Amino acid sequence: MLSVLRLHLPSDIPIVGCELTPYVLLKRPDTSIITEDVNESNPLHGQFLRHRWYRVQSDKKVAVCSVHPSEQATLQCIGCVKAKIPVAKSYHCSSKCFSDAWQHHRLLHERAASAANENGNEEEEIFARFNGQGNAGTSVVNTSLSASQSSSSLGNGTTLYPAAIQRSGGETLFEVGLAKTYTPTADDIGHVLKFECVVVDTETNSTVGLSSTILTSRVIPAPSPSPRRLIPVSGDVPGNLDMDGRISSVGTFTVLSYNILSEVYATSELYSYCPPWALSWPYRRQNLLREIVGYRADIVCLQEVQSDHFEEFFAPELDKHGYQALFKRKTAEVYSGDINTIDGCATFFRRDKFSHVKKYEVEFNKAAQSLTDAVVPSAQKKTALNRLVKDNVALIVVLEAKFSNQGVDNPGKRQLVCVANTHVNMHQDLKDVKLWQVHTLLKGLEKIAVSADIPMLVCGDFNSVPGSAPHALLAMGKVDPPHPDLALDPLGILRPFAKLTHQLPLVSAYSSFARVATGLGLEQRRRMDPATNEPLFTNCTRDFIGTHDYIFYSADSLTVESLLELLDEDSLRKDTALPSPEWSSDHIALLAGFRCKPRTRR
Repeated sequence: MLSVLRLHLPSDIPIVGCELTPYVLLKRPDTSIITEDVNESNPLHGQFLRHRWYRVQSDKKVAVCSVHPSEQATLQCIGCVKAKIPVAKSYHCSSKCFSDAWQHHRLLHERAASAANENGNEEEEIFARFNGQGNAGTSVVNTSLSASQSSSSLGNGTTLYPAAIQRSGGETLFEVGLAKTYTPTADDIGHVLKFECVVVDTETNSTVGLSSTILTSRVIPAPSPSPRRLIPVSGDVPGNLDMDGRISSVGTFTVLSYNILSEVYATSELYSYCPPWALSWPYRRQNLLREIVGYRADIVCLQEVQSDHFEEFFAPELDKHGYQALFKRKTAEVYSGDINTIDGCATFFRRDKFSHVKKYEVEFNKAAQSLTDAVVPSAQKKTALNRLVKDNVALIVVLEAKFSNQGVDNPGKRQLVCVANTHVNMHQDLKDVKLWQVHTLLKGLEKIAVSADIPMLVCGDFNSVPGSAPHALLAMGKVDPPHPDLALDPLGILRPFAKLTHQLPLVSAYSSFARVATGLGLEQRRRMDPATNEPLFTNCTRDFIGTHDYIFYSADSLTVESLLELLDEDSLRKDTALPSPEWSSDHIALLAGFRCKPRTRR
């Protein structure tokens, strides 16, 4: 007889929108063990497994903490209520939780007040768009909550969630699914789910033996980042912009760069301080998609995109939102895992804004082979390749804009844009390799620029802090010989140092905040390094806070119009996880709006 040996759920806490797939271990009649699903259309020895999902409900209700969504709320912020901030953001599980989150939480009040003054209910709508829910009511009083009194102490219109089920009587089971997998909905928030599977005889359709069941923890709403504003940086654009208010005049477009953190790197060993449910791919992919789509960028450059995630998730999902997708997987000379999970660079662009002209793939491994063949003595080639071959790649895409922005002397001339997307080697003891990879990429881009006289965008995770040699090469066009990074060159690949130059007029987009002298510009400048005019951080973990991500552009052909606001540490490290469960990567997204300068005949 077929029998169930074990049931297990990979995630300890179920989350709205994140698919639950139980692990089912089966024993066949011959005592062999299998994990494959045995359904009615593919029975085994005349038997199959029947699955059911139930929602377990009771009459007790409780609100959920906005910072720690697996915890019951005990108090509510009256300021949120008065400011008409979505009620789910107002709950906290303890006074310490509220105190620790205050620096970030206070910003919600300030933004809501600003939005109320300038745009009526716009702030509420922005929150609703990011959180996937509307305002659940505002007639709530500031109070301390308990499981026994939460129903009466909360005001009218508040969304309430059930407490844990009563094991002995009083519980109600609602059947919510008949498949092995189930995706919790908003109706499940606060409820325990029950999964049941039982062996069924194919001929009689009757159950064989006892059913096996497993209970989840309470379903929690999916946390999501608070929205970030697009801030204008050119003087002719008034006011503040949100994602729906982005500049849309002729010749303008937006570019997003984001290291999304590959699933194979998001492990409990590397992120031991992060709740396991917040590391799970079903949760993170939902959050990432919502965030990426919410930015509404015209061009999207993602790094650390796994091959299987690109094919099965990002390409089809972003296709639904009007994006065409291109991908370059890292090479696999070093990687020893499943080839389908190796990550790479993915570039997406809106079909209504651009069309694809040409694609270039840069494999630094191939460049390393050519370099060693040309300049490294035979006896040192193996050592040189061991140091240089790291599987990193770059994806270069030439796009044609579906808008005209040319001068009167060039009517009908094509408006091309070249976008480079890369992820430079991460090892901090390989400064020479990082610099060599960046120099190799820039030399390739120079050839494209000379042949096509084309605006350039260079995006990615360069794993190099502001002021480092790779950053200096990108931002200044050269590396001064006394630079300390040049002291490490065991292979002699950087010499002569005079060759470490390029002719592209590249400027870091976020340095534009240094030119903004009023309003939010001053606030953003405090989040920048005054020595380099770069963000204080784009990467935040328990062990490292700094800047590795950049968007560079050719200043002779493009002008920065707007930038996605920078964040402070409190916004990211409220719960010291990834850097908090609301954020799905250890990097933050960078988004810049550009205007093409009219080109005149040369």
